[in-house]
Amino acid sequence: METRQLAAFVAVVDRKSFSRAAEQLGLSQPAVSLQVAGLEKRVGIRLLDRSGRSVEPTEAGAILYRRAQRLLQLEEQLLDEIAGEDDELTGTVEIGASTGPGENVVPLLLCEFQRAHPAVHVSLSVWDTQTVVEHVARREVELGVVGASRRHRSVVFEPLFRDEVVLATPPGHPFAGRTVSVDELVAEPLIIMQEGAGVRLVIEDELRSIGTRLRDLDVRLELGLQESVKSAVLAGYGVSFIGRSAIEAELTAGTVAAARVEGLEPAREISLVRATGRPLTRAASTFVGFARERLAP
Repeated sequence: METRQLAAFVAVVDRKSFSRAAEQLGLSQPAVSLQVAGLEKRVGIRLLDRSGRSVEPTEAGAILYRRAQRLLQLEEQLLDEIAGEDDELTGTVEIGASTGPGENVVPLLLCEFQRAHPAVHVSLSVWDTQTVVEHVARREVELGVVGASRRHRSVVFEPLFRDEVVLATPPGHPFAGRTVSVDELVAEPLIIMQEGAGVRLVIEDELRSIGTRLRDLDVRLELGLQESVKSAVLAGYGVSFIGRSAIEAELTAGTVAAARVEGLEPAREISLVRATGRPLTRAASTFVGFARERLAP
């Protein structure tokens, strides 16, 4: 079996589509179809079921898929080990990050890392937490950095750093610098992030722990993700829960204040996400070590 045939087959199974697999591999769709057809001819059995709306592996295809993944991972690891003989680090670090770490911490880390290793190409895409996890699971990016961990059989989460979640307020707000009761919070207009945002997931869990639900609060605005919520707080339209790392500069400048809510100790573990069983490339592994060193307390 040829490596390129296995790579095409794995990409089709991952993406459930020949066209999306071709896009991922940078090939034409006919080229991907040809590779898969050659593989099916080599093994003498049909590997993919094309009869539905999406392409699915047959029983034999599912077995080959698992083994092919391991073979491709071993090849990638071997090439990295051989490349390791060269002093200069090369390759690509592709990361997906949720909006909290993706708007503040991760970009600066990547900039510092790329300056230290100029032959490495870095790529960062920012989505909500669940989307990052799905992209890592489908192996469309090698690493994810997210602010909430949710069970997913195709990925593993590893702690990276801890980020306190605070109630952000305008500087002249009655809550500024105080610890307020839940009853006070219930009576205050609240801005929240969209479903799937890491901070929202953390706050929903915290509220449940004290017998309260998000729907019990006076939610006036749901404004997408972190930057839009921060802008609304800065403009004086309400208060919102947000990761401290996202407003550190504003807190220092005095343009935003922080409050705490009695009974709530919200914090999120910012985690690395990687696909289960996928060894990191040399470039990605070096970045992880670099990030842990920079973020160590």
